[in-house]
Amino acid sequence: MISADAARNVVGIIGNVISFGLFLSPVPTFWRICKQKDVEEFSPDPYLATLLNCMLWVFYGLPIVHPNSILVVTINGIGLVIEAAYLIIFFLFSTNKKRLRMVVALGVEAVFMVIVVLTVLLAAHTHERRSLIVGVLCVIFGTCMYAAPLTIMKKVITTKSVEYMPFFLSLVGFLNGICWTAYALIRFDIFVTIPNGLGAFFGLVQLILYACYYKSTPKKEKNVELPTVVNNNVGGGNVSVSVER
Repeated sequence: MISADAARNVVGIIGNVISFGLFLSPVPTFWRICKQKDVEEFSPDPYLATLLNCMLWVFYGLPIVHPNSILVVTINGIGLVIEAAYLIIFFLFSTNKKRLRMVVALGVEAVFMVIVVLTVLLAAHTHERRSLIVGVLCVIFGTCMYAAPLTIMKKVITTKSVEYMPFFLSLVGFLNGICWTAYALIRFDIFVTIPNGLGAFFGLVQLILYACYYKSTPKKEKNVELPTVVNNNVGGGNVSVSVER
């Protein structure tokens, strides 16, 4: 019979694969930016938010904070590199005003992470206390990132159209939430369970809305931006979709 740890590792590896796909979802947007050498009306905010979220989860998964969470570190470490690449591209093709805003935001994030790391390592001397402090921050920041998907769901209901809510991303977001929730429940981790449980719930709601409003959606093409807001609560959570103007 398979052990709980082995089952958890298998589920975590599957979660890593799904989350990796979510992290890559903005690639078409950045391919367009590189071709046009202009960020147009695209915003760096989703990528800045995801970068901070990944940094928090990488710190949470380290052995000095929360042992036996290497798969949390791997996927968020990969996400950290991917989001950094997105931001570099965004910086290269942005106006000076947007560049300044990005530098300020990155500076604030860096200072915040230094404060968190020093506070946790110097003031909390047990894994339980360190996990509590960093875990609560991960849940707070991850939950806040669900604002964008909620906005899209409201738009679907008011317009009776799923034009701006791609089925594939909703499905993958749902599966991602289910996978990481299962991972957290095998060896119970409330800080991983809460954001990913929410991710699974909102993913399910998006699929239900898609089924309800698919037939009433106008059959016409639109350009959409697909920023990753994985949540990556450990592994992605949801992906928000914002309309390109």
